[in-house]
Amino acid sequence: MIEIEVKGYADDGVFERVRERFKLIRTEYHEDTYFRHPCRDFAETDEALRIRIRRFNGHFEAFLTYKGPKIDRNSKTRKEIEVPISDPDKHLEILESLGFEEVLTIEKTREKYYVDKGIIIGLDEVNGLGKFIEIEALAEGEEVVEETVRILREILESLGVKKFERRSYLELMLQKEVNHGEAG
Repeated sequence: MIEIEVKGYADDGVFERVRERFKLIRTEYHEDTYFRHPCRDFAETDEALRIRIRRFNGHFEAFLTYKGPKIDRNSKTRKEIEVPISDPDKHLEILESLGFEEVLTIEKTREKYYVDKGIIIGLDEVNGLGKFIEIEALAEGEEVVEETVRILREILESLGVKKFERRSYLELMLQKEVNHGEAG
């Protein structure tokens, strides 16, 4: 499956316009732990491996997710393989036993909104980074990526988004640490 995703910087005005126009699905708390591969540099290959713990409405879900390299110049579109896991601690132990190392954990609150069939908006408040808006759709093949990205960007622009961002929250956080001398 290909995740077609467009992300932009948001402010209170963008958040309010989404809340007025679209139906809230739910509010979630995400804890995303990213891993370094023992034999290749994901920063160079533009890949990611993470365990996401998602909490909402008193429920708990966890997923192991692989994200392939971005396949579009104007968005964060990439192949994504995600599987549910029942015991994140045991999966972490397996990854560490195989030589994977934790890079960073990103924490955020996400409000999810229904836009249209197959299109979801996420209003993200990311600890240490601020407010963002993501809009995504799933596709079977790459032939629809360009047109879908255009549609998703238009929706965000209609909500007042002026600045878009292709980098992941992990990339933004790592860059922030380098800029502020916090990287270790």
